[in-house]
Amino acid sequence: MAGIASSSRQRSKIAPYLMILPALVYLGIFFVVPFVSLARTSLSTSGGSVYLPTLTFNWHFGNYVDAFSHYRDQIVRSFGYSLVATIVCLVLAYPLAYVIAFKAGRYKNLILGLVIVPFFVTFLIRTIAWKTILADDGLVVNGLNAIGLLPSEGRLLSTSWAVIGGLIYNWIIFMILPLYVSLEKIDPRLLEASRDLYATNARSLAKVILPLSMPGVLAGSMLVFIPAVGDFINADYLGSTQTTMIGNVIQKQFLVVKDYPGAAALSFVLMALILVGVLSYTRALGTEDLV
Repeated sequence: MAGIASSSRQRSKIAPYLMILPALVYLGIFFVVPFVSLARTSLSTSGGSVYLPTLTFNWHFGNYVDAFSHYRDQIVRSFGYSLVATIVCLVLAYPLAYVIAFKAGRYKNLILGLVIVPFFVTFLIRTIAWKTILADDGLVVNGLNAIGLLPSEGRLLSTSWAVIGGLIYNWIIFMILPLYVSLEKIDPRLLEASRDLYATNARSLAKVILPLSMPGVLAGSMLVFIPAVGDFINADYLGSTQTTMIGNVIQKQFLVVKDYPGAAALSFVLMALILVGVLSYTRALGTEDLV
C-alpha cells in the first residue's frame, strides 16, 4: 500500500509538467529557436550579392549602432503614431464598452456582433478600403472641402492623420473587447451603493468604474500599442515617404535590400524599446488585477 501511495504521489508531481510539455515544445520550436537565430543574424555581417547573400557571425554590434543612428526618425515616428492611436482608441472605445456593459440590455449581443463583424474582413482589404475612402476625389475629402474644414487643395491621404486613422480603425477592436470584459465584471450593486452615498455620475465613474476597469484599460492599451508600433501596412498604403514607420524599414531591409543583419538588429531594437515601454506602463498602472 505504501508503494502504491508513493507511486501515486510521484505521478501527481509529474502530471503538471507533462501537461505543459506540448506548450513548452511549441514555444521552443516557434519562439526560442527563431529568437536565437534572429539574435545571431543581428550580430553578423552580410556578404555576397543581393540575390545570394551570405552571413558571417562575428559579434558585429555595429548593426545596433547603425539601427539607432540611421533610423531614429522612423523609430520615434512609430512610437508617436502608436501612442496617439492608443489614446484615441481608449477615448472612443471606453464609452462604447460602457454602453454595451451597462445600458445595452437585450441588445448587448447584437451590438457586440456589429462591432466584431467588420473584422471578419482581411486586414489588408480593410486598409485598401480606407485608401479609397480617403482618396483626393472621394466623398470624405469633397465633403470636408465643402464645409471648409479642408482647404481647396487639401488632402487626407498620404498624411500622418491617414496613417493614425488606419491604425485606430484596424486595432480599436482590441481596445473595445478587453474594456467590455472588464466593465461587465463590475458588480452593479457597487454603483447602487455609490448613488446611495450621494455620489454623482461623474464621481461614480472616477471613483468606482474607472479603477475597477483599469485591468481592461491596461490590457487594451497593450493590445493596441504593441502591434501598432510594428505595423507597416497602414503607413505603406495610407502614408507617404514622410510617414514611414519602423515596420516599413524592417520589411524593406528583409525583403528588398536583403540586409538581414541590419533588419534583425532593428527588430531587436524595436522589441527592446517596446519591452521597456510596456514594463514602465504596467508598473505605473499595476498588474495585480490583470487576470
